[in-house]
Amino acid sequence: MRALLVQPQITPLTGTVEVPGDKSISHRAVILAAIADGQSVIRNWLPAGDTLATLDCMRALGVPIETRGDGFSWELTVDGRGLRGLRRPAVPLDCRNAGTCIRLLAGLLAGQSFSSVLDGSAQLRRRPMRRVCQPLRLMGGNIQDHDGRAPLTIEPAPLRGLEYRMEVASAQVKSALLLAGLYAEGETRIHQPATTRDHTERMLQAMGLAVYQADNWIILPADTRKLAPLDIIIPGDISSAAFPLVAAAIVPHSQVTMANVGVNETRTGLLELLAAMGGRCQVSQSRLSGDEPVADLTMGFDELHSTEAGGDLVVRAIDELPVWAVAASQAAGVSVVRDAAELRVKEVDRISLLATELRRMGVVVEERPDGFTIAGPVRLRGAEVDCHGDHRLGMALAVAGLAADSPTLIRDAACIADSFPGFAETLRALGARTEWLDTSHPHPNPLPQRARGQTPPLSLGERGGRG
Repeated sequence: MRALLVQPQITPLTGTVEVPGDKSISHRAVILAAIADGQSVIRNWLPAGDTLATLDCMRALGVPIETRGDGFSWELTVDGRGLRGLRRPAVPLDCRNAGTCIRLLAGLLAGQSFSSVLDGSAQLRRRPMRRVCQPLRLMGGNIQDHDGRAPLTIEPAPLRGLEYRMEVASAQVKSALLLAGLYAEGETRIHQPATTRDHTERMLQAMGLAVYQADNWIILPADTRKLAPLDIIIPGDISSAAFPLVAAAIVPHSQVTMANVGVNETRTGLLELLAAMGGRCQVSQSRLSGDEPVADLTMGFDELHSTEAGGDLVVRAIDELPVWAVAASQAAGVSVVRDAAELRVKEVDRISLLATELRRMGVVVEERPDGFTIAGPVRLRGAEVDCHGDHRLGMALAVAGLAADSPTLIRDAACIADSFPGFAETLRALGARTEWLDTSHPHPNPLPQRARGQTPPLSLGERGGRG
């Protein structure tokens, strides 16, 4: 068991750093390279817990993958097997905690000529899978779930194209149906109720497929024969960059630059939210890497005011809302999130647990069925908190700890490596004081009494503002 100890930040955060490669793109790159005709090279691939689950699944499906590099950036050489070259796995495929892995592979494996089973951790088994299984069945797929959840059992079946309107805006469902559509007879048409990340479509286009969008319909033409290999450099993950960016926005006099970050417009909702709050984020060195837009992002401290997030903006900032909540706690007024019920079916119920843990640090949070409200600014207090095995909740609490009045201890924080290996080290490179602790053996509690919750909480009047 590992805990992360975060000391209050008494100096500005400064410097230029890079974050690891984009997790969403890393998942998709190794899956699509596996069914390409020929050898693909993928640079700056993210070796995190979730993406390594996908890599291991593709190897179990008979795909030779060579890895080079160490640390948080790998280069992969993938010998693509072609659309029909995967082989039956000897055992159930273990997707661990990775929802992207299991949902995308459900689409890929629905069109294969062999049977397979997709499973994962207890946490993954709690996540909803019927949203992807139901449309795959409409395509003719023979896929069985367990009360709408994993494990998923898939048997061979001929697929047919379909016209499908998604009830919930989900890039994972859309991508699963596009992967199944590669094996289907006829055209596949998918309607998304709001714009979702389009990494799968961009990558398929880079591999020679004429995927296109008309209004909110994504259309995959019939008669796909083969995919050209990839040769790409994956940009830095904007969902990971979000944490240092918000830290710079709330720690006085800070200014940090995140270099080589992917700024796909389907993923930049957080930047728009921070701008609406008065945050100063400069975008520079805009360019394309492959088919993905990339830029350097510089964020400085500023006085923030409240804003509201809903509709399409929430879809484009769904993974960043936990850390945005920390920014909202330092903004004047009441900030509101609505249309975000999807947060309740992530790795954990992110609305409920985010509210629970932020309250320990003095944040005034009100839960709503599809979101929450936060009243600010408040003086954050150090506390012993728990991220409940959720990587984004753990990193959001760490950012809050930087702006707190005493140390913050985040329990069960090893899961941060699911998406951002090197998170604590990145913060240290900007001047933060973070330390990993082994909590598997008894040791003195590193927090002062008040941070452990052994004294009464501060009243609203005592919390004050940002100082």
